[in-house]
Amino acid sequence: MTDWRVPGYSELGELGRGGQGRVVLARHDATGRTAAIKYLAPDLAADATFRDRLRDEAGLLSRLDHPHVTRLYGLVEAGDGAAIVMEAVDGVPLRTVLDERAPLAPEAALAVLSGSLRGLAAAHALGIVHRDYKPANVIVRADGLSKLIDFGIAADAGAADRSGTPAYMAPEQWRGEPASPATDVYAATAVFYECVTGHKPFSAPNRATLMNAHLGAPVPLDGLPPGVRPLVERGLAKDPWSRPAGAAAFAAELAAAAGAAYGPDWEHRGARALAGAAATVAAAFPLAALGLAPAGSAASAGAGAGAAGQGAALAGIGGAKGAALAAGAAVAVAAAGGGAVYVATRDEAKPPALAYTTAALNEPGDPLTLTGTLPRVTGGRAGLAQKINAALRAPVDARAADYRKGLAQFGPSPTKMIVKPAYLMRGPRYLSVKYEITQQGERLTHSTWARARTVTVDLATGRAVPVAAIFLPAGLTASGLRTFVERLRVRPDSNFACLEETAPAVLTREQLEGRDGAVQLALEPDDLHVMVDLVALGGITACGQDDLRVPYSELTGLVNPQVTAAPTPKRS
Repeated sequence: MTDWRVPGYSELGELGRGGQGRVVLARHDATGRTAAIKYLAPDLAADATFRDRLRDEAGLLSRLDHPHVTRLYGLVEAGDGAAIVMEAVDGVPLRTVLDERAPLAPEAALAVLSGSLRGLAAAHALGIVHRDYKPANVIVRADGLSKLIDFGIAADAGAADRSGTPAYMAPEQWRGEPASPATDVYAATAVFYECVTGHKPFSAPNRATLMNAHLGAPVPLDGLPPGVRPLVERGLAKDPWSRPAGAAAFAAELAAAAGAAYGPDWEHRGARALAGAAATVAAAFPLAALGLAPAGSAASAGAGAGAAGQGAALAGIGGAKGAALAAGAAVAVAAAGGGAVYVATRDEAKPPALAYTTAALNEPGDPLTLTGTLPRVTGGRAGLAQKINAALRAPVDARAADYRKGLAQFGPSPTKMIVKPAYLMRGPRYLSVKYEITQQGERLTHSTWARARTVTVDLATGRAVPVAAIFLPAGLTASGLRTFVERLRVRPDSNFACLEETAPAVLTREQLEGRDGAVQLALEPDDLHVMVDLVALGGITACGQDDLRVPYSELTGLVNPQVTAAPTPKRS
């Protein structure tokens, strides 16, 4: 670790340490208020790509204000270090509670799951997936309120890896597939199972056997109260598409089932039972042990009142300018050594909403002139619209480069490339645009020069969504692509029969991802928009460019459910 520390804070003790760095409890020197500070490990702090993603995700998480999620106050950066300043929650990990008091009363277990699902739903609405939900990442306060901690900072939602804790990992994580909201639902259900039974849903002597159990073993329901068995069965479904349609939907199902099984006051009784369980390990409360417990954490407070009481902890965060930060400012302060540190806090004035318009395109050139219109985005946090507009412009510039190359090959001649965009989808997470591109001139007259292009941009990061993020790894194998082609062939408006007169209907990953534009993809609310240049795949000129829409429901197992769920709010 480097010696750099967030200015204006004094460390009180270490709360934890892991692969991403160390977390300390700290006191703000000017006000005496506490915060948790996560210092990034040196290798991550030195990784420019990681830090760029970190800024994007910290910006998102700083907007996440929910009683069941630990607040992120801001990201502090210096030349050789970076740290995340967070709410200091006086409580104990659910892991500690379970080690001492498992199993919990069903109402207490339901209260944990309900709170977690609500917090996860708020995160999912911003495109954030936790990816490592487990008892150690749920903090239980003395009043019974539970709060989520340790979201996967700088881990791209939908990225494929095997991050997570094996006992709670969903089948898709074991397969190395992208995480989605359904992944969090699975993990939360597995933790609920442990809360109510006292043991994990699957256990095994080694990792390989545990993986096989999560992938294929039936869910053991015998030890569960009858009223919650359907919830567990759905939440632990092997197929993410068979789980509830997001954490918010699952929370609604839970409330109905809990009310039917345990009466209308189940949540109040559950919070009291959870508070009682936490009280048995109160000596482990980090702030209470130091005499620093914030208002709102007393055991006599109700869960709802406790949530409201956390507002008092906001003042003083952000170094020497804490009062200004609490009032909603963003402050630059001097770090040791003279480097500038920018603290982007969650209390900054809310940026204007993104707005979607068009702008005239008129760029004369010799021999190529670009004309028409371009999509244009304004608003959002600082710098976001600029990133989005650059990503939107990229396909136009790539096609213009093709035109210039063609004119160099066939002979310079004044030519206009005419661009006409159409918005296919405008948020909440993704922006998709289709470009109709035509030409006026004497050289590039073949119909293949009039091919449409598409782009889908992640509105959280401002980056174009690559093919590898849209498809699951299995969908990009030879077998998966054969299935994908078959889904295209059977569309009523498909012209694949024309292609098959001269070439086999085969699609490779290289063609799917290739810059030559043989295949164009765009996300729509309920469908994947696919345009296939059948001529580029070997068909005759008359085959043209297929313009197809395939419902996501017909692409299960091929496309990433995290990405395809995000376009439609009800599905995420």
